[in-house]
Amino acid sequence: MDDHVIPRRVVIVGGGFAGLFAARAFRHRPVQVTLVDRAEHHLFQPLLYQCATGTLSEGQIATPLRYILRHEDNIDCLLAEVTGFDVARRQVIATRPLGSTMEIPYDDLIVAAGAMQSYFGHDEFARYAPGMKTLADALTIRRRVFGAFEMAETATDPAERARWLTFVVVGAGPTGVELAGQIRELATRTLRDEFRRVAPEEARVLLFEGGECPLVTFGPRLSAKAERCLRGLGVELFMRAMVTEVDLRGVTVRGQDGTVTRHEAGTVLWTAGVQAPPLAADLARQTGAEQDRAGRIKVAPDCTIPGHPEISVVGDLMALDHLPGLAEVAMQSGRYAAVRIRRDVEGRARKAKPFRYRDLGSAAYLARGRAVVSFGPVKLNGFVAWCLWIGIHIAFLTGFRNRFSALLTWTVTIGGGARRERALTAAQVAGLWPSPEQRQPAQAGRPEASRQTR
Repeated sequence: MDDHVIPRRVVIVGGGFAGLFAARAFRHRPVQVTLVDRAEHHLFQPLLYQCATGTLSEGQIATPLRYILRHEDNIDCLLAEVTGFDVARRQVIATRPLGSTMEIPYDDLIVAAGAMQSYFGHDEFARYAPGMKTLADALTIRRRVFGAFEMAETATDPAERARWLTFVVVGAGPTGVELAGQIRELATRTLRDEFRRVAPEEARVLLFEGGECPLVTFGPRLSAKAERCLRGLGVELFMRAMVTEVDLRGVTVRGQDGTVTRHEAGTVLWTAGVQAPPLAADLARQTGAEQDRAGRIKVAPDCTIPGHPEISVVGDLMALDHLPGLAEVAMQSGRYAAVRIRRDVEGRARKAKPFRYRDLGSAAYLARGRAVVSFGPVKLNGFVAWCLWIGIHIAFLTGFRNRFSALLTWTVTIGGGARRERALTAAQVAGLWPSPEQRQPAQAGRPEASRQTR
């Protein structure tokens, strides 16, 4: 550190799993860390769907970053959106909430900006089919789902009522499967006795997937178990189906045999794919890094950009060894990058070993008392898997208070089916769908979307 008048400056872009685990690894180390995120909280994304369906509150899955890192004197948190980089000058360019620009110098940069929803070249779908990557997305979906039941209650036309009671979920990865199952449980248990003019249990949930089966990454056995469970809940599955059009009144789908079918629906939700945020392209352009089809940055085995050992890319934004975009990958890669920088700061001569991901398995919630868990050769489903699912998520939730409150909420929900997190107003419901003046006519001859993947 002889050439540093001030402590080594490390800038971390993103406060998700990768960014947070990287920041924590610098605890009590001789470095000055600046963590920059456009949200002031760390979000537990695996439980976003439970916030979206009224089980958990936003406070139970989102914890302020400043609170988490309050005891770390060498870590500073900044609320700003990173919009670009000046690699030559080693600076991060960010925009403050009111629009002014700031430049943040670094000696080492860890880019953990995560991923955003992908509509496979059809960004116009987002207007009618919100994704679920942020807390704002979850709250929008919550209002759409509960708002749809309210709209059905006051509808006088049977066709309109049926449309409001039809929910479309695009993408049958873990998020789509969990969301579809929760909407059916919501309709058949929570809302069953609360409406007078409509029967919520008659709500239809249509799950579309471009592949051959749901939860394909869990293997054929668990995928089949999940499919049977979903059908038992009343979810209608459409495999090898491509959504080619989304508008205010539903979706158009092309089947494997080329048949085009129209499905009228009041609510369309998109969980089909992810892509890198725009800042990845700027970083690739300045460093000469390659990007994969989803825009992720291809990194060296030590998670750095080739030719730029001072820049690490981790989490969902990195492309390395075909690793999936899972929370465990983000946690491990974030910590790895921080430890590698620590070793350099401490002057250790031995070169760090390449990043090696330790697969901790995957779990997906299907319904009350039912889940699937995949851990190497171990494949579990049913009640035992459900208990493991609870244990895994409680363990990884940030903070004792969130863990305790989530466990208490699940106990109440499982016992009585109550979901208290569903307050909404008429103005909020009205603001979720475009007004007649804002509606655009459907475009003819639009090419179909790419195959949906999680």
